[in-house]
Amino acid sequence: MEKLTFVIPTLLGVEGLTADELRRMGMAEVRAENGRVFCQGEPKDIPRLNLRLRTGERVLLQLGAFPARSFEELFQGVLALPWEDFIPKNGRFPVKGYSLNSALHSVPACQSIVKKAAATRLGRAYRLETLPEDGALYQIQFSLMKDQAALLLDTTGPGLYKRGYRAVGVEAPLRETLAAALVLLSGYRGRDPFCDPFCGSGTIAIEAALIAKNRAPGLNRTFSAQKWAWLPSQTWVDGAGEAMDLEYDGDYDIWGGDIDPAAVALAQANAEKAEVEDLVRFSQADARTFYRREPYGRVVCNPPYGERLLDQQAAEALYRDFGRAVRGLPKGWRVSVLSGHWAFEQAFGAPAEKKRKLYNGMLPCNLYQYGVKRGSFPQKGKK
Repeated sequence: MEKLTFVIPTLLGVEGLTADELRRMGMAEVRAENGRVFCQGEPKDIPRLNLRLRTGERVLLQLGAFPARSFEELFQGVLALPWEDFIPKNGRFPVKGYSLNSALHSVPACQSIVKKAAATRLGRAYRLETLPEDGALYQIQFSLMKDQAALLLDTTGPGLYKRGYRAVGVEAPLRETLAAALVLLSGYRGRDPFCDPFCGSGTIAIEAALIAKNRAPGLNRTFSAQKWAWLPSQTWVDGAGEAMDLEYDGDYDIWGGDIDPAAVALAQANAEKAEVEDLVRFSQADARTFYRREPYGRVVCNPPYGERLLDQQAAEALYRDFGRAVRGLPKGWRVSVLSGHWAFEQAFGAPAEKKRKLYNGMLPCNLYQYGVKRGSFPQKGKK
């Protein structure tokens, strides 16, 4: 099989992190665009990418791309692709996709055309008038952007943010892929004390523990492509073995606190499911009185925005009190706060040294970072 083209969708603002991950994994021709990253690889990379990517949303295998300004162009382009190389005669191949700034703007109509063309190709290849579709799932995805069609197979199944350690969460949970991005953007690599004073269900602290240990986030779940006939099961065994060989042993100071004891109990249960309960500790605590004596460390958190959990005034009062608390930390600390509140810096009491636009689901947010330069963290009494 020739080189494969992979497309990794990402949350907006995270593309550069995902591209860095792919380069560190040795993937070829890495290229980032808005909301997705491309790379080249081999079949053995399907397990590697699914098991080890922290910030990507899923792993798509691109079978082809071509202009599609009419339904006939779309049909013929799909028909020309070698579907039989990937989908067996009993494979299930539902179709979903989207269209942006294209002449073919009806998604249901495009779904129907793609399905018909793929079925025609497979029917000819297997000499069947009707395909049974009672086997493994081969989810077809299409994208139409500016009259360019791309046809892909989803190797992942449920998104990569579903690590397998969090069945339920407290209100307004943070997606695991975004939590991992926040940890990486903070510069944390396992050496400094790490704290999340608004831990909720523990996602940020757990992702920090996985990063510190270099544990692959996908080891505790399954993927669609594990059932694909053309991808030997041994590649998944090899991929998991490679991932586990890369793990580190060490003692880490990772802590999460929350004012709600139910959230603390849930975070602890999630840490156990993620197999990092020996690396991270949780306790009931009020973020408004947060303090640590160590000369340096990282704070990464996602406090309530005042959208659903608190009203605007209560959120601003919380930011104000939390800002006073962290300005009492030693100068070597770095603080990263994700917030969708438009007046966060004013309420917090200090302008951010760095500000990065991110999305928590569909909600636009900023990551406000303080203390990025050594000794630059605003101290108590200063703004």
